[in-house]
Amino acid sequence: MTAKARASTDRDATVAARTEVARRFVEARLAARSLPGYPGAVPATLAESYAIQELAIGLYPDTIVGWKVGRIPLPLQAQLGDERLAGPTFRQFLRTPAAGETVTLAAIPGGFAAVEAEFVYRIGKDAPEGKTDWTVAEALDVVAALHIGVEFAGSPLKTINDLGSTVVASDFGNNAALVVGPRSPAGASGPTRPCPARPGSRGPWSGSARRPRCPAALPRPWPSCSGTARPAAGP
Repeated sequence: MTAKARASTDRDATVAARTEVARRFVEARLAARSLPGYPGAVPATLAESYAIQELAIGLYPDTIVGWKVGRIPLPLQAQLGDERLAGPTFRQFLRTPAAGETVTLAAIPGGFAAVEAEFVYRIGKDAPEGKTDWTVAEALDVVAALHIGVEFAGSPLKTINDLGSTVVASDFGNNAALVVGPRSPAGASGPTRPCPARPGSRGPWSGSARRPRCPAALPRPWPSCSGTARPAAGP
């Protein structure tokens, strides 16, 4: 076998292995069935994680309407080369309840589930393609509104957070649903700086199939951005 043929075979095997991981996560989510462990080799890099995530997005029968962006633990940031990771929010799991309405969210038995209070940025217009450096004014310019919300973190894999950020990123960022409540009385600027995602053309909550790219520097009290901005402490 030539070196070229061997490299092609290796690439095919890698894609097949990643596709199998993506397929098992998607099937488990759709069936509300837990997984006993990570369904393959644990990704070593975020690039590997996002390759799996992209395959899973292609297999999932729904449309992306936004992004959850979460902070990577500080000890792993240098190793992974980023401060944050992202995962999609799908249309069927976006909730916009009326005042007083009860929202029911179903956890996967034996999987992971958690709820977290959030600030949710609703993006009003497209961000420039490829732009990664933002001033506060530029970021605020793409924000239509700031809302109070709840992230429903969820995965078929109970140990997803224990296994680290590459595993989290590979399974939709450990994201299950987003509840968007009323607008914040603080206005679009909110108590901190927003970080815009790349909105698409499918309505006011839409987000493209491209993951958002956040500015490197954000105020330390707010460890996530665009889609959701999670307080480090407090209710």
